[in-house]
Amino acid sequence: MRIIMVGGGTGGHIYPAITIARVMQAEAPNCEVLFIGTEQGLEADIIPKEGFDFATIDICGLERKISWKNIKTLGKIVGSLWQSWKIIRKFQPDLLIGTGGYTCGPVLLAGSLMRIPTLIQEQNVIPGITNKILAKFVSRVAVGYPEAVSAFDDEKKVVVTGNPIRNDVISVSREEGLAAFGLDPAKLTVLVSGGSRGARSINRAMEFVCRQIAERNDVQILHVTGQSEYNDVVGKYKQSNIDGNSAGNIVVKPYLYNMPLALAVADVVVFRAGAVGLAEITARGIPSILIPYPYAAENHQEFNARVLEKAGAAVIIRDFELTGPLLHATIKELLENRDRLARMSAASKKLGRPQAAHDIVQSALQLVASYGVKTPERTE
Repeated sequence: MRIIMVGGGTGGHIYPAITIARVMQAEAPNCEVLFIGTEQGLEADIIPKEGFDFATIDICGLERKISWKNIKTLGKIVGSLWQSWKIIRKFQPDLLIGTGGYTCGPVLLAGSLMRIPTLIQEQNVIPGITNKILAKFVSRVAVGYPEAVSAFDDEKKVVVTGNPIRNDVISVSREEGLAAFGLDPAKLTVLVSGGSRGARSINRAMEFVCRQIAERNDVQILHVTGQSEYNDVVGKYKQSNIDGNSAGNIVVKPYLYNMPLALAVADVVVFRAGAVGLAEITARGIPSILIPYPYAAENHQEFNARVLEKAGAAVIIRDFELTGPLLHATIKELLENRDRLARMSAASKKLGRPQAAHDIVQSALQLVASYGVKTPERTE
């Protein structure tokens, strides 16, 4: 069986694609996987390191305004359709799966026009423009949230699976996480992260929070600043006599290559509201304080966050409202109310779909079979 995976630009598109590919290889023996992306995207670095074959097309995203650059980009889109057609014709896939990003457009469209089974995975409550267009052509749409179903014209194509997460998000133990960061098992742990690039508004608010918590002996903070913000944050902490480079109740990191270890120790998280991050915290049943990124397309992060808030799993602070005192008061209130934390944890876990990747793969295999392609049986 041959599969083309498409998803690029950000880790939020790439890593779900890798997760689906790994599960597909486990479920369909002798499965050959080819990833398609761009030379300038993160996928060009990540995918080959993960051991997958990788092909590229020349495309970039459209700007959300009228510009000469968009006219040039439209020309690239036409060229990328031709490039996609050539790659697909050469590889002869039985299935194409896209996990988001503008790269998916020409590849999935070409595959659909060639009458090959195609599936797109939409992570957010509010679908991206590429996926809304592609939904008119592809065979199936797998969505992360039930609330997203009504956004598509043909709801018969849509299946609710949840968003795929890595196996180690669930499998890593609290003990392993504590050991990795030198944290105290007797203390409540707050994990703070604005994503791989960091979030300046969250980092600024955390300066006040850490000054208030630095002397507490029952709470510890693991603060992931983002690479570009790290030196500035550490400098400001040192001005407040906070040493974030050594184990203690304030630990500061620029970036985490193994976020599952951090999630394993978290009693509360302070996060943006990207779909993959929310899928991971709900899979583990972690209460959250969510600060949606205000410039996300269609404000989709706030819509994602509202699902958790409505279920009682999260507290939302909008970015323009965020201050150090407000964030500190919210963290303090949760940490000092164990009953509420327990209720939030149960609500979070109820939303979690740790088997999402498996469900997406099963739906994809059923789709392939419906086209008359015989899929190999799994061998133990």
